[in-house]
Amino acid sequence: MSDTSSLRPVRVRVAPSPTGRLHIGNLRVALFNWLFARKHNGVFLIRIEDTDIERSKQEYVDSILDAFAWVGIESDEPILFQTQRFPLYQTYIDRLLATGSAYWSDPLAEENGKSVVRFRVPRDRQSVVFNDLIRGSVTVETSLIDDFVIARADGTPLYNFVVVVDDIESRITHVLRGEDHISNTPRQILLYEALGAPLPLFGHLPFILGATGQPLSKRDAATAVLDYRDGGYLPEALWNYLIRLGWSHGDQEIFSRQEMINYFSLDAVHSAGAMFDIAKLNWVDSVYIKGYSPANLISYIHANVDPKFEAKCEQWGPAQLEAAVALYQDRVLTVVQLRDMVCQLCEAPVITELPVSVTWGARTADLLENFEQRLLAVESLDIESVERMLRAVCEQMGAKMPDLAKPIRFALTGELSSPSVSSLLVVLGWSEGVERINRFKKWLREVV
Repeated sequence: MSDTSSLRPVRVRVAPSPTGRLHIGNLRVALFNWLFARKHNGVFLIRIEDTDIERSKQEYVDSILDAFAWVGIESDEPILFQTQRFPLYQTYIDRLLATGSAYWSDPLAEENGKSVVRFRVPRDRQSVVFNDLIRGSVTVETSLIDDFVIARADGTPLYNFVVVVDDIESRITHVLRGEDHISNTPRQILLYEALGAPLPLFGHLPFILGATGQPLSKRDAATAVLDYRDGGYLPEALWNYLIRLGWSHGDQEIFSRQEMINYFSLDAVHSAGAMFDIAKLNWVDSVYIKGYSPANLISYIHANVDPKFEAKCEQWGPAQLEAAVALYQDRVLTVVQLRDMVCQLCEAPVITELPVSVTWGARTADLLENFEQRLLAVESLDIESVERMLRAVCEQMGAKMPDLAKPIRFALTGELSSPSVSSLLVVLGWSEGVERINRFKKWLREVV
């Protein structure tokens, strides 16, 4: 079915409930709606469904809006809050009562607060049929739908009713949401018809699945959107990854936002659930990290992960910090890893034992001594000059390059696996590099 078989200008919405933090599945629904609106020059709306007054909390409202802001999604019109619209809902309830499409379940009990308002399902109609934009034709027998409650005894309207009123008032043309709402759609269609309102087109997106094949849960991965921000993922990476869960454009994996808009179509959305793969997300995130400039990575970490990042490396100036970030950004999966590696490099390692994977001895200290003397003979460092010194030491002492490079790397970082020795020395600078090598050399002569 065509994305825009509705003749009205496209208007879509996402409607999270502030009874918890924004779920990763809700974000994917929001991204699909946002892309659909942008593809068709339409309007994207955010609505906060807060009629569950007992469970709704302001902290969750704030968290939801923070999550949308982090990924760069805004409502094209003022955000709607359902609790601010109760008088509007009452007018619609009165209309349904007046036409006989709704009734008090027990008129005699109305005064003592035991009655509720129910929608009268038309029994002269055998079924409700709608064409799902993702799943095709769906048919539900009306005999399976009981007269359902649309308002409690205290007048508080319930979900299926307020959703329809809000979508009518907001002139929503396409309702794109999770497949868990399929069972609600026939009831809502009946409400639209009873109110004489045009029907939107419906499309139900598949679940994000965990490793067991069940809907994603905390056992499989973090489910709250802001956990991914705090874990060091870039918003563009999470966006890109979620869009590819259940949608594809050939074999392309990485998309700019404009490419997503250009290529997006509901025809390419899969009806089967998509498996959440943290390893794939890590790869996507690493690709985006590589594409950032070091300065922008520093700014991002400061704003979203660790406002004390620069202070932790205060002995470095801005240029040296950027050089350290550039050194590691191709080696990490998240910006939290990047921050940790840079901060670790900034602090001289405290070495108390030697890794057993390397053979240590007096010859190792002699190699370091030779290299240190060559460092002392120069005033500045660059990649080429350091590599020449490394080769010269190995040639003079008949050593293999790992015999020298590993001890130097360990002296500089406390690790055997890291960027090249020449890159490390250039980033650390001549003075710091000489000091760390000399300190380790002296300690090594004492213990071996």
